[in-house]
Amino acid sequence: MERVLLVTRNLPPLRGGMERLNLHLVQELALGIPVDVVGPRGSDVVLSAASRVVTCTLKPLWRFFAESLIGSLRLARSVRPSHVLAGSGLCAPIVWLTSRMVGARAVVYVHGLDIVTKSPIYRLLWLPFIRRCDVCIANSANTAGLAREAGVLADRIHIVHPGVMIPTAPPDTDAVEAFRASRGWTGRRVLLCVGRLTERKGLLDFVTDVLPRLLADDPSLLLAVVGNDAPDALNQGRQGIREAVNQHAVAMGFQDNIAMYGELPDEALDCAYAAADVAVFPVKATQGDIEGFGMVAIEAAAHGLPTVAYAVGGVPDAIAEGVSGFLVPAGDTEAFSGAVKNVLASGRSTFADGCKAFAKRFAWARFGAGIRRAMELSDGD
Repeated sequence: MERVLLVTRNLPPLRGGMERLNLHLVQELALGIPVDVVGPRGSDVVLSAASRVVTCTLKPLWRFFAESLIGSLRLARSVRPSHVLAGSGLCAPIVWLTSRMVGARAVVYVHGLDIVTKSPIYRLLWLPFIRRCDVCIANSANTAGLAREAGVLADRIHIVHPGVMIPTAPPDTDAVEAFRASRGWTGRRVLLCVGRLTERKGLLDFVTDVLPRLLADDPSLLLAVVGNDAPDALNQGRQGIREAVNQHAVAMGFQDNIAMYGELPDEALDCAYAAADVAVFPVKATQGDIEGFGMVAIEAAAHGLPTVAYAVGGVPDAIAEGVSGFLVPAGDTEAFSGAVKNVLASGRSTFADGCKAFAKRFAWARFGAGIRRAMELSDGD
């Protein structure tokens, strides 16, 4: 009998792309077969689709590993899964050990960073378990290539892109206009940048090297930033990206051209996607850190908003060139500003239909079907 046991540290109530992905992973697989979960404390509240849920303390990390290993072994002995699935490479050792105890197939979904991280301990102890898994599902072609370079056999690797929620109705015009007015966007062209503020996301470099070129053409342009600093930057006492961007903007005299919003509720973020003129994703290539896919470009496309991004990591999988936006060579600030100017001159409406059609290729139902194919599971009809 087919049954899946998912082991992951990334699930709501935690927020982020990996958390959304793992939640939908449960929901899609549970359409056809029983799914059990070992996850972080509090995740049981949102996992109504799961058959059985065991929750573990999230921090410190060693405690999560200990509790999740014990919970996985006990649950697997009880439910006898046919597949044990790691929501990221971090849980690969637990999944491999559990699968071998019950004679199940070991599956790992890798995101990029869990392949290239520089930690010597991780590379010594975790990568061998990723290589030993029976199936390795990668979130992009780039991540699949990294997995091959790390020693995963090519015939075990399958590419399944993350999914996106496709809006079922057009945006409420009144709500979008009210959002624009409340944020001071009325009468201004808006660049939207969404994502956690880490060095890899390239926001500070964009503000330093690209934004001045754009303001020279349109001094009223507004860069709207949605996202917070990464917790590790704040906890270790380093200056956050948000503070660095604000300081640079003041020094350059364009502080009125940048608005930092932190995280927004889903309804407000939908309005931001609907109200902006172009999404910018200036992610850069950073050694030991990588953009595994580029989910925000797909989210923008689902709302009819084109994206301009650097062609690094797995981002090229998330943008259809000239259809849902433009890819430019990594670090080419002149090409980036030129592509943004092109979109602004053409208008987002020129790209809206192409964006939405492209985004439909990443609907969560297709994601679920791809996962089932990779794991050789029955269709979830």
